[in-house]
Amino acid sequence: MADVWQQQLDHFTAMIANDIADGLFYGASVRVGRHGKLVHEATLGFGQAGEQQRLASDSVFSIFSMTKAFTNVLVLRAIEQGRFALTTKISEIIPEFAGPPRDQATLFHLLTHTSGWPGLWEVKPQGYVGDLAELIGDIIQRVHGTIEPGRRCDYQPMVNHALMGEALRRTDSRQRAVRDIFREDLFEPLGMKDTAMGVRHDLQPRHIVPDLRGTLPAESPGRTKPGPFGIFEEEDAEMPHVGCVSTADDMWRFAEMLRGGGALDGERILSPRTIALATRNWTGDMDNELYRWLALTHGGKGYPAYIGLGFSLKGEQVIPSQYGTLTSTGTFGNNGAGSSVFWVDPSVDATFVCLTAGVMNEFENIKRFQRYSDAVAAAMV
Repeated sequence: MADVWQQQLDHFTAMIANDIADGLFYGASVRVGRHGKLVHEATLGFGQAGEQQRLASDSVFSIFSMTKAFTNVLVLRAIEQGRFALTTKISEIIPEFAGPPRDQATLFHLLTHTSGWPGLWEVKPQGYVGDLAELIGDIIQRVHGTIEPGRRCDYQPMVNHALMGEALRRTDSRQRAVRDIFREDLFEPLGMKDTAMGVRHDLQPRHIVPDLRGTLPAESPGRTKPGPFGIFEEEDAEMPHVGCVSTADDMWRFAEMLRGGGALDGERILSPRTIALATRNWTGDMDNELYRWLALTHGGKGYPAYIGLGFSLKGEQVIPSQYGTLTSTGTFGNNGAGSSVFWVDPSVDATFVCLTAGVMNEFENIKRFQRYSDAVAAAMV
């Protein structure tokens, strides 16, 4: 196939098969694109331990924090529409979020994870994070800034994107629910028919129930689904930070929209100018405090966060990165806890998606996806 080294892509698939055989995780579904064409796809392994549920090409995965990519794009779209600006304080949209210094945090600070509040915080006992209104009320009561916004980069798994989801809802002219905004303004225009916020009823038979394997310190029970992480099986859970499910094909369409400057198959979501701005490094040489802590606990050291307006960036230095070391400097994307990644490499006009079953701890996950990203990057000849 033109413009790709097929033998290298076959080797990449063999790498995945070997990792599955070694017990690193259960299964994976991958897509690789070049110049807008799907040049490699593979689905192998299983959805659960015990080899009872073989993955299919249309298996539906919980994508965890890759959900943030959708929220980021919709926030950028709202900025293009003039509903608010990068410099708008979140407290102007959510006035209950008052009190210094948190009331000084802008949409720019939320997108770049420089809002000034801690990366991790404790949800109230028996709280249900699948109800966005309840979660926002909890955030208003319990999350307080510890430093002036803009002075520190501390990746926030929940709060920033919950607030941005609420900002989308409050400024929506039709006052739609967040899940409906995602569906009508993003998923349907892009033909992402198997993507939803919450596990939509018709997707449940194909949904790979996530096996967290002890990787998360806190439980997230559902309201109707049993188990410590039942929240990720709920149909009605509304979590703009971690709550979406998708397939490899749908995620590839999303990545292709970004590669195409904000449009896919005649449907424009964003301006190319906005994507260019969003994929610049807005955190300078600041460390990502959460990932610095992760590195220190494994004998490493901190390294630059390389965060754009919501997107993670490969950056200029050679550092541990899910986006590889052989990818181009301008490579950008997003990832989900221990299990999923997508990226766009504009310099070689390539896209990559990998969704996996069997969540890994984040330190090992970074090493895995760095190897995979390097293998795919090497195939772009």
